[in-house]
Amino acid sequence: MTAEIKSSISALTDFDFDPQTRVVYGSGVMSRLGELAKELGDRALLVTDKGLKDAGHEDRAIEFLNEAGVSATIFDDVHPNPTTEDVDRCLAVAKEANVNLIIGLGGGSSMDCAKGANFLLTNGGRMEDYWGVGKATKPMLPMIAVPTTSGTGSEAQSFALIANAETHMKMACGDKKAACRVALLDPELTVTMPASVTAVTGIDAISHAVETYVTTKRNTVSQLFSRRAWSLLAKSFPRVLEDPSDLEARGGMLVGSHFAGAAIENSMLGATHALANPLSAHFGLTHGVAIGVMLPHVVRFNASVVGELYEDLATDAGLCESGDPSAAEHLAQYLTVVVKGWGLPTSLAECHVRTDLIPTMAEEAAKQWTGTFNPRPVDVNSLRELYECAFNNETS
Repeated sequence: MTAEIKSSISALTDFDFDPQTRVVYGSGVMSRLGELAKELGDRALLVTDKGLKDAGHEDRAIEFLNEAGVSATIFDDVHPNPTTEDVDRCLAVAKEANVNLIIGLGGGSSMDCAKGANFLLTNGGRMEDYWGVGKATKPMLPMIAVPTTSGTGSEAQSFALIANAETHMKMACGDKKAACRVALLDPELTVTMPASVTAVTGIDAISHAVETYVTTKRNTVSQLFSRRAWSLLAKSFPRVLEDPSDLEARGGMLVGSHFAGAAIENSMLGATHALANPLSAHFGLTHGVAIGVMLPHVVRFNASVVGELYEDLATDAGLCESGDPSAAEHLAQYLTVVVKGWGLPTSLAECHVRTDLIPTMAEEAAKQWTGTFNPRPVDVNSLRELYECAFNNETS
């Protein structure tokens, strides 16, 4: 047995991999929505947003469902970063229609809202009751996810990310019973995304690949998903920038986003997401914008602990040679270049963030669950320093 094989075997870590979602991928597979839905129920709640209606995707979904004999009730009033109020309104529609199947069509907001309504429809109570993991005690309705963006990977996760309507702080509500039965990945649906949406969702997906690869909960399975996701996203994202109609690149983004979402399900996230949530809550920053500003600084912060893992990602993307001691810095700089290339801000100053709120945000970030999985421990002081570095995009 060669030393390389022995090293590969010794690198295996303990894991508990429980895939619960059937994944159907390909251009045009949206046409199979009715067929797949009919296997699970005949009274569907279609959760989506006005933008998807305007793009024609809502009508196509209804057509496919009706052709298969599945009645569809529509809730298309989901807002970005859905709150408990969105979920409550969606719940009222679901109850009235007595649905037995839920379909989330759109980005992470639609899928999160659909999952949130599923929690309350089947288990009762309020979203706050499910903040955390495994708090649903009753079975939940089957759900189909049809992502139209390449970002959150929500279709691969058993978590609903719902913001408190009063504080706007996000609650991660997770339970295996909330996992989608089917994820329908059709790259044709992503071509209609505006460039701004492509940018912020794509950066979010990239952050998922980068963060999941190094978390304290990482394992053999999650890292397989993370690294493959990173490879697909790093190669496809620049191509989509050059040619938004490049369907092959759109497919790479969509599958990369899904793999990164699957990695989250098995390894969670890190400090970048802990830092991003207060920025969205206080200043209304789009999640992907906040992520894009903070991620390079978190990479630098973590480099002393997981530099070799960042080296894997940097070499995969052709940023440096194996063994380069500056691999993490190359990775951080590359991430900034990607963000800047899409015309997005690279500092908190550009986002008009007030420095006097940094101490408050650091305290809030320290309470975020995702930060507990960061490979290098974080506290209020270190999180404050990360915000300060990101304010003027300082590298040290």
